[in-house]
Amino acid sequence: MMKLKNILAVVAISAATAILSVWGYGKLYQTNYAGVQDSGKLPVNYAGFFGNNGSAAAPVDFTTAAGTSTPAVVHIKTRTKAKQVANNQQRRSNPFGDLFEDDFFDDFFGGGPRIVPEQRASGSGVIITDDGFIVTNNHVVAGADEINVTLPNKKQYKASIIGTDPSTDLAVIKIEGKGFPYLVYGNSDDVKLGQWVLAVGYPLNLDVTVTAGIVSAKARSININERQSQTPVESFIQTDAAVNPGNSGGALINTNGELIGINSAIASPTGSYAGVSYAIPVNIAKKVITDIVKYGTVQRAFLGVSYPRETLDDRSEKELDNQFGAAWRTSEGVFLTDILASGAAEAAGLRKKDVITKINGVAVKTGPELQDQIARYKPGDKITITYKREGKESTTNLTLKNKLGTTTVVKTETAFEKLGGEFETIDKKIAAANDIAGGVVVKKIGNGALKNSRMQEGFVVTSVNGNEIKNLDDLKAALKDANGTIFFEGIYPGYAESYRYPIRLSEN
Repeated sequence: MMKLKNILAVVAISAATAILSVWGYGKLYQTNYAGVQDSGKLPVNYAGFFGNNGSAAAPVDFTTAAGTSTPAVVHIKTRTKAKQVANNQQRRSNPFGDLFEDDFFDDFFGGGPRIVPEQRASGSGVIITDDGFIVTNNHVVAGADEINVTLPNKKQYKASIIGTDPSTDLAVIKIEGKGFPYLVYGNSDDVKLGQWVLAVGYPLNLDVTVTAGIVSAKARSININERQSQTPVESFIQTDAAVNPGNSGGALINTNGELIGINSAIASPTGSYAGVSYAIPVNIAKKVITDIVKYGTVQRAFLGVSYPRETLDDRSEKELDNQFGAAWRTSEGVFLTDILASGAAEAAGLRKKDVITKINGVAVKTGPELQDQIARYKPGDKITITYKREGKESTTNLTLKNKLGTTTVVKTETAFEKLGGEFETIDKKIAAANDIAGGVVVKKIGNGALKNSRMQEGFVVTSVNGNEIKNLDDLKAALKDANGTIFFEGIYPGYAESYRYPIRLSEN
């Protein structure tokens, strides 16, 4: 009996020693090794992830979404007619400075008139109403003389441009008819990182094509719209759905078949798909489309502030550091580096170094997010701004303004009106003295599109996009359907050289 007690005592002591050893080792491990996770706890970012219908995600079926969307996505083909343009005949000093664009053909062939050949291009578009309104990219249809639309059922239509918006790279065109299939708008605010999406379009001149991917980022700015606008608006949905040349203007849809974006650009060192593509959020597109159809042009609201761009080089960052210290690097909201005089923000009392954190209660942390929110409003709309000043949070109400600093509706301008200058038909004696059949004299440059060119007052326009100009009526007729970039050619009286100026009508 005593022997049995001794054995039990030894076993008890051994067990206790083992338990204490394990406990002690655990404490020692936690003390001496970093990165140890407690298996009984979850970090805050996993809240709600486990325990909801199990941790495994349900399988995703794309067939219904693809079948719903493809009938409403169209193939757009454009044609730009061949044009005769005049190269400069000499390159030498003159009283107007260097007024010529460098041109390979000038250097190789020695100047003189040349023909820009006919150009053809293609892209995609999305039918948004049953009576044939289509949204696409501005860069798909800009400058086109002819637009042809082919539906997936192979029916073809001629399309007309209703309006364009280079700032967002959107355009609305229309085909005649009724009963067209169209896509239902989704809500791009509900888009989440990692969710499945489909890109639908006509890449590489292929028939309608569907590719799948996930949302890899939101509110992205890649500074691509600066190529066609002085007031670019960018807050892209970034995906890894395969998008190639020809997909531009096509649909980005969710798995319910709802339109959540318009495919617009890719990031690629080669020009073809390299894993990243960008779509304009549908909530921005809806506002632009509505304005174009209702007013003929976008009623764009301006806040009147400046803030750091998303991507900055070392020099720009250093300049901001010197001016504002580390304060501009905040992650709490959008740091204001400047306030436009007489703008909406100044009127509401905002100042440099303020940090905007919310627009109408919606959090904004980056410039693209701020643009996304403001782009939904029109001049005259009243919004609430939440901001921080020296760490203290405040709110203020303000009334948004248009680019002219007012709250009135901006009307559609003709190409002639966008030029902004004053013109008159050249005197016949002056025309004869300069050996020209006629022309239009630029009496005043004004504050329109001409102001952004190197043209000087006194220039005599003799040709626009290859069309001969003899009088003011000829000039107005040549500009009737003009858009994008147009080319003015002519002379300065008393000088033998001819001059050619590109004039961009997209922005004033």
